[in-house]
Amino acid sequence: MALSVPKAPGVSQMLKEGARMYTGLEEAVYRNIDACKEFAQTMRSAYGPNGMNKMIINHIDKQFVTSDAGTIMRELDVEHPAARLMVMASEMQDAEVGDGTNFVVIFAGALLEKAEELLRLGITTSEIADGYEKALAKALEVLPKLVCHDIRDCRNVENVKKCLKASIMSKQYGQEDFLTDLVAKACVAILPDNATFNVDNIRVCKIVGCGLTKSEVVHGMVFKRFVEGDVTYAENAKVAIFSCPLDIIQTETKGTVLIKTADELLNFSAGEENLLEAQIKAIADAGVKAVVAGGKVGDMALHYLNKYGLVAVRLNSKFDIRRLSRAVNATVLPRITTPTQEELGHCDKICIEELGDTTIVAFRNEGKNSRISTIVIRGATDNYLDDIERAIDDGVNNFKALSVDGRYLPGAGATEIELATQISSFADTLPGLEQYAVRRFATALEVLPKALADNSGLNGTEVVNLLYLAHREASGKNVGVNIEAEKPETMDVTEGADDEKPKIYDLYQCKYWSLKYAVEAAVTILKVEQIIRAKRAGGPTAPQAAGSDDEN
Repeated sequence: MALSVPKAPGVSQMLKEGARMYTGLEEAVYRNIDACKEFAQTMRSAYGPNGMNKMIINHIDKQFVTSDAGTIMRELDVEHPAARLMVMASEMQDAEVGDGTNFVVIFAGALLEKAEELLRLGITTSEIADGYEKALAKALEVLPKLVCHDIRDCRNVENVKKCLKASIMSKQYGQEDFLTDLVAKACVAILPDNATFNVDNIRVCKIVGCGLTKSEVVHGMVFKRFVEGDVTYAENAKVAIFSCPLDIIQTETKGTVLIKTADELLNFSAGEENLLEAQIKAIADAGVKAVVAGGKVGDMALHYLNKYGLVAVRLNSKFDIRRLSRAVNATVLPRITTPTQEELGHCDKICIEELGDTTIVAFRNEGKNSRISTIVIRGATDNYLDDIERAIDDGVNNFKALSVDGRYLPGAGATEIELATQISSFADTLPGLEQYAVRRFATALEVLPKALADNSGLNGTEVVNLLYLAHREASGKNVGVNIEAEKPETMDVTEGADDEKPKIYDLYQCKYWSLKYAVEAAVTILKVEQIIRAKRAGGPTAPQAAGSDDEN
């Protein structure tokens, strides 16, 4: 007879067999902080222009080699609940601005590391959280006063290039001038007069081969495929776009046709052929020079398209069809009908080009009516092209943000050290225990310039001391880390010459939201007093339930 062992009273009595519960500082808070510190330390070495790449192999064995924090966190599939909160904060940052994801994780990890020191001194989590929130309010109050540059005209390519350079430099150090030029030209060309800038209107076409310097901007759309028919070129063309296949129309219901003689068979086939020819002839008579189909192009339809001199392109993706319709200003038609003049799009040139051994179809709109730009990038490997695409994506998101708010802060760690200096002074004015948390908040800000220096091979502690020394002077608030120096050195990031020491600007909106999301994530993790992990019903046993004590 089996012996029945009663469950211990409390919460565990209400949960399934195998569920685990942690409570208090030692079991819950310190465990969460340790996990977040380890995660932040992992991401810290990928911060800045000289950040190290990570090799990530995800659950389907796809390999990524990148220093882009957003990609690393997305493919890691983080399991720890506290670390996942940091990942969620960085995802919110990515959705809000499109850049600064690594800042959020590193700063949140630094705040938790400083909070652990205060907890061991006997200060409660609520007092630390209140102190961090007061420090955040002070930082957001100081931030507008540190603005050092403002873009009024988003259509000036040279001004835009100066501001986008830092964000692209952080991903592709050494290639930033060329990539910034591509991104600035592509974005300025399609900036609408009244509506907001849409990042989806900048497309990237990756073609393996040659070198990065052979990349170019195409005003219009580029597809890695060949045309369906014999006609490969059209200029000043009207474009008809169909989301259906170009083929003999199939009836909605099944039917049976009884054919008794060979003449009846010939007449039946001729009827279908004549109907299809009449449809394509009507499309050609409407002035159409190019037809885009969302499905297969039948052999008979292809014959008549060639007969009437129409370019035929097949696109399998409905998203590509939507983007192309936006690029040429056409209406997508669901069935083969004669389009009206309002439903037709216009394209300056449709042509076939060969890049390396890859054939592409280019829809070029060189005039002011261009609504979509495509950046065709070249490179030696797929991994390299993927990394270039991430750098371009950051640049495009920065352009979207500056088209809304053109304010910029000094980069290279200058903003962080100036905030740390002013928040330390603010801590001296506070009477309660929150002042210790506020002071630790200021110390945590040092982690960012220190990571920049460490990743560049400089002595981080010495660089931070030099920065504090410069920021004590009234004219030193724009002094940041000189990552190109051979020994610890600082420089004014707003006065550098473009050829030797480029001006380094950080987007105001990026820094504003980074600080908010990092503090919110850290405060949320600190306020977690209990972790209750229920056993999964009917699924694989959680790693913690198997007896490991490494995960909360």
